[in-house]
Amino acid sequence: MPDPISHAPDSALARLAPTMTLTDRQQALKAEVMAFCRAHRGDDHALFIIEGDAGTGKSLLLNSLFTAIQDAARGRDPHDPLHGSRNWLLVNHPEMIKLYRNISETESCLRKKDFERPTTFINQMSAHDDRADIVLVDEAHLLLTRSDPYNRFRQDNQLAEIIRHAHVVVIIFDAYQVLKFKSLWNDATLARLVAGYPVVTRRLDQQFRVHAHADVMAWIHALRDGRLLPLPAPQPFDFRIFDDAQAMYEAIRQRNTQYGLCRMLATYDYPYTLNGHDHFITEGRFHLRWDRAMPQARLPWAERPDTIDEVGSVYTIQGFDLNYAGVILGPSVTYDPAADRIVIDPSRYEDRAAFTGRDGVADPQAVMERIILNSINVLMTRGVRGLYIYASDPRLHARLAALWKARA
Repeated sequence: MPDPISHAPDSALARLAPTMTLTDRQQALKAEVMAFCRAHRGDDHALFIIEGDAGTGKSLLLNSLFTAIQDAARGRDPHDPLHGSRNWLLVNHPEMIKLYRNISETESCLRKKDFERPTTFINQMSAHDDRADIVLVDEAHLLLTRSDPYNRFRQDNQLAEIIRHAHVVVIIFDAYQVLKFKSLWNDATLARLVAGYPVVTRRLDQQFRVHAHADVMAWIHALRDGRLLPLPAPQPFDFRIFDDAQAMYEAIRQRNTQYGLCRMLATYDYPYTLNGHDHFITEGRFHLRWDRAMPQARLPWAERPDTIDEVGSVYTIQGFDLNYAGVILGPSVTYDPAADRIVIDPSRYEDRAAFTGRDGVADPQAVMERIILNSINVLMTRGVRGLYIYASDPRLHARLAALWKARA
């Protein structure tokens, strides 16, 4: 029996629904993008970039925007410049595709075929020498910036190909969520792609996901730069350091019973292979399997009830909200007592695919460290109500314990 779509207030579908109220800033930005699309539909190429940290409402805005575009495209007003336009929303994330296609069932102007993976869109358009009117790209930091024949992308840059096959492109981008060398971006690369075309860049800054005081986000942002601040002050947002991973898991299970959407997550520091077998994370008495690959499941991983018995990876959870996140910082995340800084050890990171494609990259060691810090940033910005942390490395474990004791 297929998984039922969840319409609970905390579900991803509800939080991303086009009917969700936008802030004044989001409404103004939506109106600006709509005007941009109407003005440039007939142009050769035009690009609108929306930047923002995790949890600043980028995907909600994008889905509301796409629904409005498709409503105009399929509406009855022949004088609307968007009437009759052919448009797509792309995301290089299989769990997010599931979510968007589930949302399409709730809106009469949307079709499941409106949502695609970038490679599928590019290959289909290339085969027919075709061009879309408007393409929206969620999680554009996941686009490939080099050829990847294994995943059927044989050109050089996915954004370049999307621009080639569309009149207007609107992208959501966060540099702190780039997770692979083959998705590595910089301003110079982007500037070359859009040289000579109309380009607008806007930024969203207000934090919506993490319902916490500013010191929580300041702590997370410092950590993603390798710095450890004093722990956030006690507040309604439930921030805790755990001495035992099993105790943290038991607390997450309790919170899941109370609120739902509470899951364990971990850095990619534990072996995992797509070979049809279960693979486990072990930390002391804690022993739990990694998330199982279930492309046939209708619900995304974060929303399936059975995944309370799994540990999610950055690839499973990126783009999704949880009520509580229990994050295991694995062996690659170490600590230098003399400098009082986080030290990243890429040799301990098990996601070797993230490090392929280093040819021509200046200072690949620094980029590997940045990728791991970015993955930590993604994991730590999932929780709406609370964030629990356990560190595997003994020195980091001890330092966090000392910070926790000082806070108490």
